[in-house]
Amino acid sequence: MKLKIGIPKGSLQESTIALFRKAGYRITVSQRSYYPSIDDPEMEGLLIRAQEMAIYVENGVLDMGLTGWDWVREQGADVVEVTNLSYAKSGRTPVRWVLAVPESSPINSIKDLEGKRVSTELVNVTKGYFEERGVHAEVFFSWGATEVKTPDLADAIVELTETGSSLKANKLRIVETIMESTTRLIANKGAWNNEWKRTKMENLACLLHSALLAEEKVGLKMNVKKSNLENIIAILPAMHTPTIAHLTDPDWLDIEVIIDEKVVRDIIPCLKKAGATGIVEYPLSKVIP
Repeated sequence: MKLKIGIPKGSLQESTIALFRKAGYRITVSQRSYYPSIDDPEMEGLLIRAQEMAIYVENGVLDMGLTGWDWVREQGADVVEVTNLSYAKSGRTPVRWVLAVPESSPINSIKDLEGKRVSTELVNVTKGYFEERGVHAEVFFSWGATEVKTPDLADAIVELTETGSSLKANKLRIVETIMESTTRLIANKGAWNNEWKRTKMENLACLLHSALLAEEKVGLKMNVKKSNLENIIAILPAMHTPTIAHLTDPDWLDIEVIIDEKVVRDIIPCLKKAGATGIVEYPLSKVIP
């Protein structure tokens, strides 16, 4: 039995393959093939653009796939959301679909777009957003290069952004956020009801989550005199309680913790001042809470 999985082609491709590698799966993509090889004989891969993924999962061409929640909503796909994986092209921050206009535009709110033209790739979600707010605007599909559609072809655009830098480079300002989106692992309903496939998908989801969590954390270990133990423990923000082991010298202990990487640089000097020695920081591949 095989699990057919869709790998998003395009902006999410590299980050997805890197995440799978950390989770223990090596995906190899040939330049001229849409069928990547996966070093798991029970899995078959197919490269599909994220915009189309949900439809192919819904109709059973794929058992599961990874795509943005924005495209699941845009397609109105009837699929199972297995898990939310908070990663994007270049980081862990959710991407945003924003309503943007030229810097010189008099438009300052969505109400100002009554009777105006809006260009976007996210047509259905954008239409729904305007309808919910009682604004009647012409929303039409953009075949790429959406940032250059204003002001000649549209009064405003709804565009995807992570940092907003591309919008600023094109002299656009954000009026408001239409929606935020993260990557989701989605499944075909029939496949989800298959016991073998469901177990396979749940195991994969667990490993992908553990790989994501490991990106934010590091391991830290050190030697500490028993007399300094309380001071050291007070400094350490561990996931649970630190692991403490006795050394051959009865006056010394070994302490090991898993902590957020962003706090390490602040606490290592404090640990040293409090009496910790032999401090070692090491990366993690997976963290399963």
